[in-house]
Amino acid sequence: MSVVVDFEGSRGDGVKHALDQVNALVADDLVKVNQVIVDKMDSPVALIPQLAGHIIAAGGKRLRPMMTLASSALCGYQGERHISLAACVEFIHTATLLHDDVVDDSDLRRGQDSAKAVWGNQASVLVGDFLFSRAFQLMVQDGSLRVLKILSDASATIAEGEVMQLMTTNDTETSEEAYMDVIRAKTAKLFAAASEIGAVVAERPAGEAEALESYGMNFGIAFQLVDDVLDYSAEQTKLGKTIGDDFREGKITLPVVLAWRRGTDSERQFWRRTLETMEQSDGDLEEAIGLMNKYDALTDTIERSRHYGAIARDALGLFPDSEIKRALRGLIDFCIDRAY
Repeated sequence: MSVVVDFEGSRGDGVKHALDQVNALVADDLVKVNQVIVDKMDSPVALIPQLAGHIIAAGGKRLRPMMTLASSALCGYQGERHISLAACVEFIHTATLLHDDVVDDSDLRRGQDSAKAVWGNQASVLVGDFLFSRAFQLMVQDGSLRVLKILSDASATIAEGEVMQLMTTNDTETSEEAYMDVIRAKTAKLFAAASEIGAVVAERPAGEAEALESYGMNFGIAFQLVDDVLDYSAEQTKLGKTIGDDFREGKITLPVVLAWRRGTDSERQFWRRTLETMEQSDGDLEEAIGLMNKYDALTDTIERSRHYGAIARDALGLFPDSEIKRALRGLIDFCIDRAY
């Protein structure tokens, strides 16, 4: 199967290496973050570090903790608080992944066996709870009520987003607005919190904290919209990921919402059969991709991600030019133009 959507624009070296550029600028701090993660995963209950280590070592990009480190650097922070808080952000993210795989009954995570597939549902849920608890310990250890509020609010919102997604699964009449509410809560909120706390630890003015919150929120929306497209792209296979997981799980993402809205009655019957009643057969995924291409649902989803990327880029306008600012802007291009 060929790539299902043409990502417009050149992927020059600046875009290809944007993630590496941010990584390089925060590399020393990221080493410290990883050490905190290893230390805080330790437990006399052997299964906990085994299972938690399995998913943390599975090759994630560490985007969210990198945003905490990068936003702290952007704000000129010179201390060490951002290290443990970046680890806290990663623990929250990892806990949600463990819970997601149970809810979605996913056997693969980042191209390899999920923790749920290896250790089962019960262990995955409980170790996810352990990581959430560790995250809250790190928040309390930091000692800032403002940081505690930002990250605890994000944790609650993520849980709400998970429940909202559960309510829209298999519901082909889900509106675009309802779906956007899901991804703001489930995905973008943690990006927003991860970015905002960089300004908080640096004790910068409220306007800068709000700007970084906006950067993270809109980056997170753009990131998820691109993920929605990639799930229907053969590019997924380059990272060992399977194509069409959302389709097989009956998830309603924006490409489905657009194809449903623009389709004929008979085409809507196809979506009802495959996503509502989950009566899927060979060739249905290819037909779904064909309908998305027919109605430009994939390319239009990318265009929406570009819109949110532009808002994220504008949010950085408040800050003076610097290498880290340019890297954060480049990260937006990486997010939208990535070709896994």
